[in-house]
Amino acid sequence: MTTERTEDYLKAIDTIIEKKGYSQVKDIARFLNVSPSSVTGMFKKLTKEGYINYEKYGGVTLTPEGKKIARSTKEKYSVLHEFLILLGVDEITADDDACKMEHAVTPQTLEKLTKFSEFVNCKDEMPKFFRHFKEFCEKGEISGCKKITGKTSLSKNTRKECE
Repeated sequence: MTTERTEDYLKAIDTIIEKKGYSQVKDIARFLNVSPSSVTGMFKKLTKEGYINYEKYGGVTLTPEGKKIARSTKEKYSVLHEFLILLGVDEITADDDACKMEHAVTPQTLEKLTKFSEFVNCKDEMPKFFRHFKEFCEKGEISGCKKITGKTSLSKNTRKECE
């Protein structure tokens, strides 16, 4: 099992390689806002673990396993970021939160979030419940919905009262 730090480094390496075609210590240090010596130390660890190929004073490439982890982490980030944006979270907060959440989300939750986002995005117009949610976020109440006290979730019968 990889650590958050390992995933962050592999994701950074992959991102820089996609943009520049190669990646070096200075690129990763700048991207992650860490010292070059920290990057060098981590590169040694990642080489030992079989995630990267690194030549001192040269470039770094991802091994197939490193690329697999980097791409998986980026996919998690993308799904989480999109979901948070759908909920109305601002771009900066969504970016920050998705970066934190990508390391903790389970495959089952990620699958459901992916399907939910795909479902919502395949509609020509925003589903009715999203319009109601947006209104609720703005006003703190849902028009035409009977308020229920003492309940933490809506039963199927209660949901019908709010439609």
